[in-house]
This record gives sequence, structure tokens and C-alpha cells, in this order.
Amino acid sequence: MLIGELSRRTGVNPHQLRYYEAQGLLVPDRGDNGYRAYGDDAVLAVAQIRKLLDAGLSTREIGYLQPCVSGVAPDLRPCPETLDLLRARIAALDEQIDTLVESRGTLRKYLAATERRLAGQ
Repeated sequence: MLIGELSRRTGVNPHQLRYYEAQGLLVPDRGDNGYRAYGDDAVLAVAQIRKLLDAGLSTREIGYLQPCVSGVAPDLRPCPETLDLLRARIAALDEQIDTLVESRGTLRKYLAATERRLAGQ
């Protein structure tokens, strides 16, 4: 199938599909005319990519995990790199969450102090 058909079947615009190709996540064949030709397995690959992106993984991380990915869910086989990457990503998210919680607390203190000053005028 050509890129337009893959786009229609997946709901992902051609520009994004070309980006996935540039990142090594999709590998189409090339016809004699130079057009990209995708197999039916590309539909599954795009669904997996989209779900992993939605989980917060980067395209680089997805490329690293792709050999361990199967199914639409997608299912991740317990390859050592899978576990290491997921643990590292969760640790990074936990750190970001802690930083955001701290920032929110500080902003609430500023807001409360400012509102007290306003009430005292």
C-alpha cells in the first residue's frame, strides 16, 4: 500500500509516517517509481508506535524497544532492555512529578501571601 492508504487506515498523517520512517520505526519497500510501498504489517506497527508515544516514550526509545514489541496492545516481551528502559522512564517521570509538586506548592504559597496582602489593603 502507498503512504496515502496507510495514512487512511491508521489515521496518522503522511508527514508523521515519513517522520517514523526517518526515525527507523517504519521501513517501507521502494517501488521502481521510488514510491514507498508498505506491507499490511505497517498498520500494526503504526498502531504500536502511536500507543507507545501516548505512553510518553520517545521515538528513540520506541526504536530501541521495537524488537521486543508484539500485538496491538502492544505487548512487550520481557527483554532485558525493555525492563531497563521502562524502569528508567518511570524513574524520570517520578522525578518530574516531584519537581512539579514542589513547584505547585511554592506557587500556592506565593498566591496565598499575595492574596493576604490584597485583603490587608
